[in-house]
Amino acid sequence: MDNNFRVEGRGLALSRNDRYIFTDLNFSLEAGQILQVEGHNGSGKTTMLRILCGLTLPSEGEVRWCGENIRKNLAEYCAQLVYVGHAPGIKGELTPLENLEWARNMDRPREGASAEQVLGRLQLPAVCDDVPCHNLSAGQRRRVALGRLLMLDAPLWVLDEPFTALDPPGRRLVEELLSEHAQRGGMAVLTTHHEVNIDGCTVRGLQLGS
Repeated sequence: MDNNFRVEGRGLALSRNDRYIFTDLNFSLEAGQILQVEGHNGSGKTTMLRILCGLTLPSEGEVRWCGENIRKNLAEYCAQLVYVGHAPGIKGELTPLENLEWARNMDRPREGASAEQVLGRLQLPAVCDDVPCHNLSAGQRRRVALGRLLMLDAPLWVLDEPFTALDPPGRRLVEELLSEHAQRGGMAVLTTHHEVNIDGCTVRGLQLGS
């Protein structure tokens, strides 16, 4: 993985109904680093992640990728990231295998990654293989959603509450995936109410709100 990637937020501000939720927000993230966004409910964490993904325009400021405003070539920038939102974002009528195959066909797949291997790494029971995702538990659906991280070749992971609905083994799995990604030269931005314990990389904090 290219270790020269860098994502920055410069002077970011978010205004709603003539009131600033946050203002003058600055951060930078390089290869091998993880940024944990913290703040109370309503502080703009999810919207900040959407700004970072190019899905929402900031009221002020800009996001830069490798020194350039992401708006100059948004499609190329978006090809460098995987976004897993607070909702799983998977197709309920498809099985876990079909969801991962669909993701691989829609985006840039990681070389050598197969849906079968990823499902094994996600520690989903074999009985789930042929079950539509709308019949799975919330934690199982979350694991399927996180499978996109392993299927796609992207240096930047943007994760909104990735530990939601996961049991302790599932939370440890997410920490392992984050650690491995950072040690490969990737980077990640996440929000979570859980304390994280990620080995082998730098975890920085970004506080929103007072």
